[in-house]
Formats: sequence, C-alpha cells, structure tokens
Amino acid sequence: MGARGGKFMKNEFKTSIFPLPTSILINKKQKNMLSTLSRKMLMCLTGLFLSFFLLIHFLGNLQLFLPQEQAHLQFNAYSHFLSGNIIIKMVSYVLYTSIILHAVDGLIITLKNKKSGGNYQADRRGRASKWASRNMGILGTLLLIFLVIHFQNFWYVYKFGNPPLDENGNKDLYILVVTVFKEWWYVIIYVLSMIALCYHLIHGIYSAVRTLGLYHPKFVKWFKTIGIAYSVIISVGFALMPIYVFFTAN
Repeated sequence: MGARGGKFMKNEFKTSIFPLPTSILINKKQKNMLSTLSRKMLMCLTGLFLSFFLLIHFLGNLQLFLPQEQAHLQFNAYSHFLSGNIIIKMVSYVLYTSIILHAVDGLIITLKNKKSGGNYQADRRGRASKWASRNMGILGTLLLIFLVIHFQNFWYVYKFGNPPLDENGNKDLYILVVTVFKEWWYVIIYVLSMIALCYHLIHGIYSAVRTLGLYHPKFVKWFKTIGIAYSVIISVGFALMPIYVFFTAN
C-alpha cells in the first residue's frame, strides 16, 4: 500500500482503539452555556443569602422606631451583641464575600448580555421585572455606590473611626445613626437607593426562583406576589427609617 493508504489505516486504527467519548467533545458554545449557568447559580445563591441578610438587618433596625430613649438603649445593646459575637463575626465574612462575588458576577453577566445583544424583547414578565431586567447593571451599580457610602458612614466609623461614646465610654451606634440620618442629603440618597433596591429585589427573586427550577406554572402567581411583597416591605421599611429619625430624633 502507498503512504497515503498507510496513513489512513493508522488514523483509523487509533480511532477504533481509542474512541473519544462524545461528552468530552464539548464545543465552545456548550462551554459558554455551562459558564453562564454556573454564573447564574452563583448569582442566585449569593443573592438569596443577601436577601436573607436584609431581612435580619431590617428586623434588627426596626428598633429605631421605638420611643427615643428606649431605642437608644435597645439599639446599642443590639449593636454590642453583634460586635462581640464570634458567630456573627464569621457570618459577616460570608456577607462581605457574598457582596463581592455578587457584584463581580453581576458585572460579568451584564457585560456578556450587552455583548450578545440581550434577549429581553421576548420577555413576558410583568413591567416592573422587565424594566429591572433591562437595567440590572445600572441598579446594581447604584446599590454598590450606596453600600460604599453606607459602610463608610457606619461600619468603618464604628470599627476604625471615632464614633460617639455613651456615659460609660462605650461606642454609641445609636447616636452615630441619628447624626448621619439628620443630614438631609443622606436621607435623600438613602431613599433613592431603597427604590433601586426594590426593583433589584423584584427581578432578583424572580430570577433566583427560575434558576433553582422552582418556577412552576401552578405557583407562578404566588412566587410573584411573595417576591414583590417582600421587596416592597423591605425597601419601604428601610426608606422610612432615616425619614423617621430625621423628623423625630433630637
């Protein structure tokens, strides 16, 4: 046989003895699909954790609506408990990591959606979710800016700055909160950020349910109602806190 025939038989011999499984032959499109799914799952899990944290944070901060003297005592006791609890400290590291992963993953997904041209035209969701889905990048950016300002004014000052002290020389977080919330410009930023949070949560909860495969047609209205109710209650509740303190605290 000629060289060409020998080469053909050699290749055929290799292929027949060492066949490649079809599962290994994943093309670029499939790899991109797997990457997108993994990113959406990461976005889903970090988003759900952050949503759960928001609920706990919201319930703790409801003490700001108590009569001023009672709010002062209970809010400081609450903050001292959180700052001295080792379990809370461990959870806080998970929180910081989740915020970073959620922000970075959101940025990557947003850039990929813009590059691919997006697929929102065929969306059949409610208007709020459709609008939020088209603007998640903007909403996320606004919330990230707010978080930086929020952390700087409260967390950083309380941990590393010179916060107000009570008569016993302990850090007085309540007075710090009142001092910040007495600034009209911060109240406006806070309220506008909570509006962005509301839209972000409405779309985020909807997407998380779909990503987890829980979006059954029989329960679609329930999921929508619960998601919207949670988003509105959390956002409006947080927005009312600085407004209440601004008009009532001495």
